[in-house]
Amino acid sequence: MSPGGRVREAVASCAAFRRRAPHIVPAMHTYPTQAVILAGGQGSRLRPYTDDRPKPMVEIPGTGTPIIGHQLSWLAAEGVTDAVVSCGHLAEVLQEWLEEAVLPLRVTTVVETEPLGRGGGLRYAAERLPDADQPWYATNGDIWTRFSLREMAAFHAERDATATLALARPRIPWGAVETDAFGHITDFIESPPSPYLINAGVYVFSPAFTKLLPDRGDHERTTFPRLARERRLAGYPLPNGGVFGGPLNPPKDF
Repeated sequence: MSPGGRVREAVASCAAFRRRAPHIVPAMHTYPTQAVILAGGQGSRLRPYTDDRPKPMVEIPGTGTPIIGHQLSWLAAEGVTDAVVSCGHLAEVLQEWLEEAVLPLRVTTVVETEPLGRGGGLRYAAERLPDADQPWYATNGDIWTRFSLREMAAFHAERDATATLALARPRIPWGAVETDAFGHITDFIESPPSPYLINAGVYVFSPAFTKLLPDRGDHERTTFPRLARERRLAGYPLPNGGVFGGPLNPPKDF
């Protein structure tokens, strides 16, 4: 058969397959290229480190780089080109660092003129993203972590979710004791994994999510429960090998 004949035969075969299975379409994922970092917390549990700087500006020991620097590098490595940083406590310190640092992506900062709550603050920042019609990531400003955001975005798209939360299984900070049915101690386990998953503070949101956020208040008490009832809220368990180092709270974390 001539090359032209083989091409015509292949095209005909593809057309026939589509007629037999019209419900099968190629999987396509739009990976977010924009993100919000919520960096406005008081950082009261991390004092005295946060007496003169916001929590995201606390340096990770041994790196010489603040938490937000690690976050921006991670986001850029995952394909993010634009980030909006929501500032609050000692905003000028964070803004000055962002202006002077060599950053791997474009960064815009916003400062709430009045307290809007977690949900209102997230909406205020999200409305300043460059493309309202595209999905976006969000992360808490005190998270020090590494895992594939693209895989999380694919998980989000496959479930047609409006919002997806990263879920971590932290280690219990105490030693645990195992006993048998009679009450004899059988083992001691140092810092075992928790039996519960927790919100890891990293998110993927569909474009429609922004308008579901409250102007003021806490979205975790309003928007998230509503989406859960409607089966539009997904949870992405961090895969084996995913590094979850935050949130960083008590000074002993450092």
